[in-house]
Amino acid sequence: MPEFIDDKSQYCIPFLLDRLKAHRAQYGTDPAKTPPFFLGLNGVQGAGKTVLVSTLQSMLRAPPYNLPVVTLSLDDLYLSHAQQEHLAKSNPTNPLLQHRGQPATHDLPLAKEVFDSLRAGRPTAIPQYDKSAFGGQGDRVPPSRWETVNEAGQAPIQVIIFEGWCVGFRAWDDAVLRQKWEAAVRSREQGEYNGRLGHVTYEDVKAVNDALRGYDRITDQLDALIHIDAQDLHFVYDWRQQQERTLRAAKGTGMTEDQVTHFVNGYYPSYELFTETLRSGTFRPIPHATTAAAPSSGWEGRQLRLVVDHARKVQEVYNI
Repeated sequence: MPEFIDDKSQYCIPFLLDRLKAHRAQYGTDPAKTPPFFLGLNGVQGAGKTVLVSTLQSMLRAPPYNLPVVTLSLDDLYLSHAQQEHLAKSNPTNPLLQHRGQPATHDLPLAKEVFDSLRAGRPTAIPQYDKSAFGGQGDRVPPSRWETVNEAGQAPIQVIIFEGWCVGFRAWDDAVLRQKWEAAVRSREQGEYNGRLGHVTYEDVKAVNDALRGYDRITDQLDALIHIDAQDLHFVYDWRQQQERTLRAAKGTGMTEDQVTHFVNGYYPSYELFTETLRSGTFRPIPHATTAAAPSSGWEGRQLRLVVDHARKVQEVYNI
């Protein structure tokens, strides 16, 4: 086993190798006949997801594993700038849909097309997104600049790492969604609340929840999931401030502290709503979560949950 340079890979690599072994036991070891392994990786913004993805990819590509790996980011599946503008104008009163980020702001047909192509082993162009385009509003990079994998002469991709802040989230049914939103509103009115769900309307949240149902077509294709969780979800505010300070120091530009807070506020209602089922197990059949019909067995052991402290150090590990 190679030496680990971070405190997460020591848990993730053995978990991943074990799931790969089970995958090959099911499908065989011939890359030409075995579908690639899809690993989902969810992490609260700033929790160290990008570093872990880079480490996993580098280690799996190197001896003794020598696996052809590609990383696909949920961020690279955002709607084009024109599509995002249309979505915002079509939902003018919903603050959650005025910029990229939430479920509803990704191109699901494109995601399915890429997943299906990779699963079939066909030559596949991996989408890219430029967050700096249009003054930071972002836009899709022209397809002519996308990297293509599985081309003639290339080793077929065997592992796809699909990473993103809401990878694995599952929608609630409407009754439970309303209960959770009403509870947040009551807490806010009683002055006992430090979240964001209670500050937006039910209709705004329902639009995101409704959109999230369409993401099941992607989540259900994952063979395993790694979840970097936080002891306190509010750490995300500090972590994003740290990232932006580093960016300002390096490039001389970036969001102000108030802008960062506003930015994270736009994501936080979904953290409040959907982290619960992720912690329980995104593959587990859970009452009141509107997942696709899931088997009552066979989901065990497919998810690894790492709980990190404010310094992003692993404190607890759960195999779900």
